Amino acid sequence: MAKVLVPLAEGCEEIEAVTIIDLLRRAGIDVVVAGLKAGIVTASRGVQLVPDVTLDVALQHDYDMVVLPGGMPGAANLKDDARMIALLKKMAASGQYTAAICAAPMVLAEAGLLDGKQATSYPGFLDAIPGVTLSSAAVVQDGKVLTSRGPGTAMDFALALIEVLSGAEKRQQVESALLRP
Repeated sequence: MAKVLVPLAEGCEEIEAVTIIDLLRRAGIDVVVAGLKAGIVTASRGVQLVPDVTLDVALQHDYDMVVLPGGMPGAANLKDDARMIALLKKMAASGQYTAAICAAPMVLAEAGLLDGKQATSYPGFLDAIPGVTLSSAAVVQDGKVLTSRGPGTAMDFALALIEVLSGAEKRQQVESALLRP
């Protein structure tokens, strides 16, 4: 079974965080939700989220993928956390998947993971990053890096993550139960 880390920072986008966590768990993927610090994380719209563990505890384990929810200032808080940058570099160096949505692709860029890659983000967050080929697609996969646009694409993003980790059949199984049009 795949194991995924979803780090939560103060000011994260709740639609993205909850959608990613929920859909991956529906697919039977082991999701570890980690707060940058101990306690409740207050998301960008005031929703309170309860992480499973702190990031320090989560970093004691290995993961197949790290998925970064966006939102502001959540994505900036992830970008400013040296532990996150080190983890993303380690994941990339070991051939593991990294993924980010909305403003969070800027964290991947900060770690050097978007150099020479095609990616997408919420408008404006990757515009000034050299070496990135911007796309307006809802979800972009370039090698082991997946990016997505924002809250409205969170479900498409989570389903794409399921397909990468567990295959097209599992994605279809989860998606059909959601009754998407």
